Formats: sequence, structure tokens, C-alpha cells
Amino acid sequence: MLSELRVRELGVIADLDVRLGRGLTVITGETGAGKTLVIEALELLVGGRAEGAMVRQGAEEAIVEGRFVTGEAPDDEIVVMRSVPREGRSRATLNGQMATLAALADLGAGLVDLHGQHAHQSLLRPAVQRQALDAFAGVDLTEVQELRRALSALDRRIADLGGDDRARARELDLLRFELGEIEQAAIAGESEEDELAGEEERLAGATQLREAAEQAHEAVEGDGGGSVLDTLGAALAALDRHQPLAGSRARLAAAAAELADVASELRRAAEDFEEDPERLAFVRGRRELLRRLIRKHGEGLADVLGAAREAGARIAELERADEERESALLERALVAERLAEAEVRVGDRRRAAALPLATEVEGHLASLALAGARLVVQVPAEGIGDEVELLLSANRGEAELPLAKIASGGELARVMLALRLVLSSAPPTLVFDEVDAGIGGEAALAVGAALHALAAGRQVFVVTHLAQVAAYANLHLVLEKAEEGARTVSRLRPVEGEERVVELSRMLSGHPDSAAARLHAAELLEMTGRAAARASAR
Repeated sequence: MLSELRVRELGVIADLDVRLGRGLTVITGETGAGKTLVIEALELLVGGRAEGAMVRQGAEEAIVEGRFVTGEAPDDEIVVMRSVPREGRSRATLNGQMATLAALADLGAGLVDLHGQHAHQSLLRPAVQRQALDAFAGVDLTEVQELRRALSALDRRIADLGGDDRARARELDLLRFELGEIEQAAIAGESEEDELAGEEERLAGATQLREAAEQAHEAVEGDGGGSVLDTLGAALAALDRHQPLAGSRARLAAAAAELADVASELRRAAEDFEEDPERLAFVRGRRELLRRLIRKHGEGLADVLGAAREAGARIAELERADEERESALLERALVAERLAEAEVRVGDRRRAAALPLATEVEGHLASLALAGARLVVQVPAEGIGDEVELLLSANRGEAELPLAKIASGGELARVMLALRLVLSSAPPTLVFDEVDAGIGGEAALAVGAALHALAAGRQVFVVTHLAQVAAYANLHLVLEKAEEGARTVSRLRPVEGEERVVELSRMLSGHPDSAAARLHAAELLEMTGRAAARASAR
């Protein structure tokens, strides 16, 4: 609730500082004293529109500060400040920290409701109207909210498991084709391409290799004489039986044996190097296949084999995901069915409560000088019925219109008051301006009693011209004009006892010194006090 309000240089208000409490607080005063400025100050605190014209003449800026108590602990409070310069943009702070107007509006929506000619009225918002109906009908949205969360989680899971069927099918087809291509190649190992390159070289140069091997063999071990082995044989024969040269002869003998072995190897090589065009064609085709796979998957056969492993793993994952997705889709269908049933139950309950809510509100409207008013709580005929809208016809024969389109601030404020009397949920501070517009007599007393009842357990502000309403106040504040240095200023002060009787006398007759008016005012206070006591006892 609002525990303290301070206003500086706002219109005719030069300096206002008031401490407030729970219950019904009324603000009265002569026309032009600035009562509506107090409401405008509250509206500024909850993000209302600021204009330089609000600033008091001769001042550079207007400042409004409010302290809101939000709990029982000493630190459970919020201090809001709004500064309105004569020129330029307004500024706002929350607990001393700079804040945006959007932040003020969000905060204010939970702290204050302004009803009447002002714009900050939560019950004009469709979401709040729906919440109001739910509160009246006792609708429990827990199951619907849990099922909606479950459905959203399943949708995310299904999306994570591969998106739409066509995309997943395309990916699986591509992976299976690539894996099949690699498996069909039957790669022998990471070194197969290098081994085939060597074989291709041998097969392609088989004739040249055979001729080279034959020539080398002929030179080492030819039959026509003059070969290397023949020469070594002659050298060995020359050294035979010469003991001092035995070492040299032994070395020549070893060389002759090694050359004989090489000659045999060259002979076999010459015999083995035979041309094989079919094998050469196969090797070249095989190498082209392997090179094509390498170009698609990396730098070598190691990358190709790695790609095969990755494709196999992804295929298995997608196939598992397919099974999981089918399971998730089945679960989603069951959750969606349960959600639809739960939403229908909520919708049915809302539709069933619409007429009783309208009837109860109309009953209060009748006592608030809107006897011909008709309220319609409009709920869609099917489904959950989220699009709730309150419509009002203020007079018989008039069409029902959305609350936001009601032209009369007084009518709107009384509708809000009637709704608040029926509904239990509301922000801790309610402000009514023009709630008594166009009424008097018993209707005024009914409005006062209704406001007093509404203020039980919360804080209600009312700007009123009617003594019948003001008489129900727990705190009566009077805004008075005075001349100060050739300037008109307004001051707000609490009145009680005889001062309150005088103020009510002024409101009743315009003559606060009238004995008859004072007697009437005292009688009114006694009557409303008894009525309030009876209401509290109930």
C-alpha cells in the first residue's frame, strides 16, 4: 500500500506531504483546489503520461514521490520518484536507481489501480478480465499450464530428434548411399592406394624393366665371355696358390658369390616381368575409384574409412531417433488430447460462471445508481475460452460495449467498484475518481458503503464531492486553497472531530457555519459509523 505521498510544484500544489494507511481515505475540497491533481500525482508514480503544463507556474519542475509498503519487514518497501520538467523528458527512479516508464508501469500494475477518468485501469485489460472471471469461477489452471509446458517440451524434443520427416529421410538416404559406396569399394586398408601405385608403375613399365634386368644379368653372368663373373674368375685363378695374396683372393671370392646371387635375382626378375594389360587396367580403375572417394571425403583413405564410421554412427543415431520420435509423437498426441479435454473443462467452467458473475455485478450496480445497467461476460462458445471480454450497457435499450469504450468516467468507476465488490483479487491500493458522478441521496450512501466494504483489508482512495461518501472514510483529507504571496496554493490536511463535521457541512449545504447543516453532518457521521460497524461485525 501507499504509506507516504509527497508532491512538489504540481499545478496549484506547492508542497504536499501526507502519511497514509489502510482503509478508506477520502479527499474532499472546493472546486479548483486541486483534488484531481492528487490522483494525477499517483498516476505519475505508476508510469502515467507527464506534460510540462503540469508544472506549477514559476517552477522549473514538478516532483512526486511515493513510498509503497510491500510486506511486514522494515525493508519491504519501494520508493518511487517522478520528476516532470517544464521542458524536456520526465525522469523516474525506483529506490534511488534510474528506471524507465515501462518499469514504473509494470510495478504499478501490481500496486495501484486507478478507476475513473484515468487510463491506468487494470480491469480494462483482457487478461485481467479473464483472471477476474477465473477468480469468480474458481478456475484452477494448474493442469492446463502443466500440460502446455509438457506439450512445449515434447515439441522441442521432437524438433531435436530430426525436424520434419522429409529432411530426415533425405539425410538418411544420403548417408546410406555414401556408406554403401564406401563399403562396396571394400578398401583393403589405409595403404592400399600407395600399394596400387607401385603395382601400376611395375605393370606399365614391364617391357623396359624386363630388358633392363636381362641386360644387367648378361653383364654380370653372360654366356659369351667377358662378363663380370668371368673376369672375377680369372682374377681368382691368378691369385690361387699365392699365400701372401690370400686375403685379397678371399674378398674377391666373396664378391663373386654376391654377384652370382644378384645374377640369379636379375634372371628371375627378367622372367617375372611379363606384360599383363588386364591387370594394369584393373589397377588403374581401382585407383580411380579410390581417388574419387578420397576427393569426396578427405585427403586419404584414412579419411574415407573415417567417413564410413561416422556415417554408420549417424545412421544408427537417426534410426534410433526415428524410434524415439515415433514414441514422442505418440506421447505428444496423448498429451494434446488431455490438454484439449482440460481446456474444454476450463472453458465450460468459465461459460457456466459468466452469467452468475454478470448477475452479481448487476446487483451491485443497481445500488450504485446504475439500476438499468446490463453487464455481459462474453466467453467464446468453444474451447478454453481465453478471449474473455466484459461488455456494459449503462442504460436500458443501449447496446453493450467493451468497458474500454464506456464514455462516462463515473459509470466506469462504478462498474469497477461493483466488480471489485464481487471479486476478491485486486492490487493493494485502489483509487476511484468520479465514482460519485451524477448520483446523490441513497445511491450516494450505497456508494460510500460499498467503498468502505471494499477498503476492508486494503487501501482505497476516493476523490468525492458527496458528503454521503466522505462520511464513510477512515481517513478524511481536505485540500484547501489559500493565498500566499499573491499566489494561490493548495494544502492537504487531515480532519477529524468537529473539523470533519464542518467539512461535511460545507459539502452538504455550502454553508459550513450553518447549525442545521452541522446537525445533518453529525447525524450522517453517526449513521454511517453504525452502518460501518454492522458491516464489520458481519
